[in-house]
Parts: sequence; structure tokens; C-alpha cells
Amino acid sequence: MSIRYEHTEIVRVTPERAFAVIDDLPITAKWLPPCVSLEKVGPGPNAPGDKLHYVYTQGGKQGEMAGEILARTPGERLHCKYGDAAFDVSVDLRVAAAPEGALTSHVIEITPKTWAGKLMSPLIRLGLGKQTRDAASNLKKLLESEAA
Repeated sequence: MSIRYEHTEIVRVTPERAFAVIDDLPITAKWLPPCVSLEKVGPGPNAPGDKLHYVYTQGGKQGEMAGEILARTPGERLHCKYGDAAFDVSVDLRVAAAPEGALTSHVIEITPKTWAGKLMSPLIRLGLGKQTRDAASNLKKLLESEAA
């Protein structure tokens, strides 16, 4: 059973600018709280099928996940999947035009793959909302400070 959380945020920048920052994977560490680094494995512009390497800290420990870009629509959407032995994580980031600038949507879905992960699901569910809201708020601050 997966754990899903969705959050939207209005950002006072153009949708193109918001997407450009989301699509710049190394910048992710500036706005996603657990992220230490996110890198594409290989050269060239981001595209579906590209492999990713994600390093994060959680509970005081550092971990790594292999990832892949599942879908990418320039200016609108970047959908990635990450996984390790314990969890699969889907991160679907979308951008749309809004009267005030851009509407960013973060849709995160975590699927535990182990018995221990399934037992931790209630705690993960509690933390996922805060982590997603913090990420959206950090992204907004980053974007709006650059626009000022």
C-alpha cells in the first residue's frame, strides 16, 4: 500500500522559470530538505529514460537511491521514480500558469517494499506532508528571491 501526498503552491515567477529550476537537478539540494545531491547519470539534456543518482539524509543517516526520469514535458512536468531495497518513490512535479505567476504541484508517492517499511508507514505518512510542504515553500523562496 502506497503513501501519497500532494501539495500545490503559487510562485510569483513565470512557469518557464519555475520549471527551469525544477529541471536543473543539481539545484534540488537547495530546496528539497533531505537531498544531499541529485545527479543525472550521463550527458545531455534531461529526457525520459535517463538514469539518476539521488543521495539523501533521513533520520541522521545518509542513503542513496537509483532513479529514472519517467516523463518530462518542458515547461510543465518532470516525473521521476527512485528506488532502493526498502522503498519505491515517485516524484511528479508539475508547473502551470496562474494569474499570479506559476502554480507548482508536488505529488509524492512512497511504496514500502519491506515488512519494516510497511510498519513505518504511519510515521512516513506524518513526515511526508511536512517534508513536501517544506520543499514547496523552499522552492518558492528560492525562485522568488532570484526574481527580486
